Amino acid sequence: MDGQRVKAWEARCIEEQPPACSVGCPLRVDVRGMLAKAKAGDFAGACAIYARSVALPAVLGRICDHPCETVCRRAEAGGAIRIGAVERACVEAAAETIRRAPQRARKAKRVAVVGAGLSGLTAAFDLAMKGCAVTVFEAEPRPLTRLTRDYSGALPPAAIEADVAALVKLGVEVFCQSRVEGGVGPLGLETLIDDYDAVLLAIGAGSAAPFAGALNVTVEGQVAIDPTTRAASRAKVFGGGAPGAPYSPIRAAADGRRAGASIDRFLQGASLTANRADDAVAGSCLYVNVAAQASVPPIAPAAPRSGYSGAEASAEAGRCFPCRCMECVKACEFLRHYGTYPKRYVRDIYNNVSIVMGLRKANRMIDSCTLCGLCDTLCPNDLAMGEVCLEARRDMVDTGHMPASHHDFALRDMAHSRSEAAAFARRQPGCAECAVAFFPGCQLSASSPWHVERIYAHLAAKIPGGVGLMVDCCGAPALWSGRRALHEEIAASLRETWRSLGEPEIVTACSTCLKTLGEFLPEMKARSLWTVIDEIGWPDGARPRRAGPLAIHDPCTGRRAIDAQRAVRRLAAGLGVELRELGGAELTTCCGFGGLASFANPEVTDKIVDRRIEESADDYLTYCAMCRDNFARHGKRSVHLLDLVFPSPEGGDPAARPDPGFSLRRDNRARLKTRMLREVWGEDMADPTPEIALIVPDAVRADMERKLILVEDVARAIAEAEASGRKLKDKATGRSIATLRIGEFTCWAEYEATARGFLLHRAWGHRMQVEAKP
Repeated sequence: MDGQRVKAWEARCIEEQPPACSVGCPLRVDVRGMLAKAKAGDFAGACAIYARSVALPAVLGRICDHPCETVCRRAEAGGAIRIGAVERACVEAAAETIRRAPQRARKAKRVAVVGAGLSGLTAAFDLAMKGCAVTVFEAEPRPLTRLTRDYSGALPPAAIEADVAALVKLGVEVFCQSRVEGGVGPLGLETLIDDYDAVLLAIGAGSAAPFAGALNVTVEGQVAIDPTTRAASRAKVFGGGAPGAPYSPIRAAADGRRAGASIDRFLQGASLTANRADDAVAGSCLYVNVAAQASVPPIAPAAPRSGYSGAEASAEAGRCFPCRCMECVKACEFLRHYGTYPKRYVRDIYNNVSIVMGLRKANRMIDSCTLCGLCDTLCPNDLAMGEVCLEARRDMVDTGHMPASHHDFALRDMAHSRSEAAAFARRQPGCAECAVAFFPGCQLSASSPWHVERIYAHLAAKIPGGVGLMVDCCGAPALWSGRRALHEEIAASLRETWRSLGEPEIVTACSTCLKTLGEFLPEMKARSLWTVIDEIGWPDGARPRRAGPLAIHDPCTGRRAIDAQRAVRRLAAGLGVELRELGGAELTTCCGFGGLASFANPEVTDKIVDRRIEESADDYLTYCAMCRDNFARHGKRSVHLLDLVFPSPEGGDPAARPDPGFSLRRDNRARLKTRMLREVWGEDMADPTPEIALIVPDAVRADMERKLILVEDVARAIAEAEASGRKLKDKATGRSIATLRIGEFTCWAEYEATARGFLLHRAWGHRMQVEAKP
């Protein structure tokens, strides 16, 4: 996998972007995390999160002017969270539990801070945390005098004392009634510049006339301060405050933080301008589906003057969504199963593929994606995990790291569908040319072969110019498993067969075939069977074979096939079917077969199918054979669209038709070829005959289906054992045990001979690559 492409994939996932409230906070407080703690009643934990970003939490938590509330997304659904009120409740309940930073080992660097306001004390805290020796000079008798005056009702002296005491414990020296003047006196600016490595004039936006002479520059009585770096016109000197701006406690603290960061850079000899974020709030790019949230109004405090009680603060914090994207994870059981989100998955997958030696722990995760495209549809930045997983699979195959157990069965099944036993192509009897060729797909032929026979006869009767039949596989399993060379080989073979038929237009009943042929063999001009039938109509007198509403499930590979989706709905409605939507075709989910995920991780795909089944109590209507069979395997009553017009020769309720299973699917393909060549084209074809008479009880057959063991393979193993005599004997039961390696699959069978044939008691096997020793 290309590293740059991986970075591009990672960049598309916005889940790690901060929410709007944090971006709107000048100190970038983790508001989302703080509210989560407050919701749970953990006010100490909430205060701890708050104190990570705020130097003076006991003070600022009570007087913050909370600009975060102006950008809160909850405002769109009931009203913004009253974050400031929750902060205050938290610090009032648990400020004394905040773990204060211990004194740090001091560096040789000394910094003087002029002014013990929010800006100066925040800078002092940050620089002390970096190990600088910080001295604060304040002209007033106490620190934070302005706040004591302006916020007397909300800010008790004890809160100021607690935060200042924490600064002193950290090693900051605070000298009050120490007015710094311009000049060279004991507290003159020139003296501070000489004695300290840096000086911060945290005097706000007011007049700085006393320092103008020392700095040699004045601008209408103000010291010239760079707005980005807070560097003054004199070397080693930095300033704070924005002229003309109204006072804001949180912005004053942020101003001190920016100045402190510049001083730290200056002391290290680093650039003051490189990679400096703008203070202006540009907004968060985190996508939040606010429309999915119910409107909930803010909690009104019982005593407005006192603010929220603990219970009220928890309730108000509980109104937070919280803001996250996670749209793909909410909808996808695969993404949910592995417990995180795409950005992390992309990195894990890349690291897994890049391993030269050692364990590849993400192999199963990579092969568990159904490649259905739902994440791409939901992602605001079009990040497709299927694209990532498919690229990783290709690399795993190319480097020999693809586990044989994941795709061996599916690839063998594909090989059978393309083999002499099942695949064939013919022109319509009596026609030298083919205007179109019906391509039913390997799964319809396996699931309900009578549908292929009846539809072919209908197309041949209705479409002029000759209708050919091309029974084959589009090669999707090779594509999904990452076998590029095999997929290209299949495409070349299909192209050759198509040309031998005279290059007809392809009509396919399978949405996967429609998508795969359209992408890799566009010259074949594939169309959906459903759009064709929508044009030519059903056979005369067609009537649905059941009553009652049906919930329609669209196959995931047909997510973008709008014409086919509309045609199916018109066809069903024309038969008098009452249709109910399952969220719409664009948001359809996979049945579990896509991407061959069910062969690599049935635990995940079972969750996918079960979740889809739970969406409606109605019987399901689909137009994909594999979707219908997977639903049936999970006990969901389902019908294929063709079941409504062409019922099974065996009769019965079409919605109760069971999943045929993999062994019968193979038999159906072989019998379809034999029957059609014999009955339609008059070719002499004998019915396929089994190698031995094998009796498989229902319970054993179900167990074999679960283990992906074919009756055909067990029969071969027993026939080989009986012919060669190479078998084991269980003395206790008298049963024989046969084994046979078929490619990368080793089959084992326990059986006994009876008068009616060989009775199978159990079967098991394993799939792995066996390397011979040199």
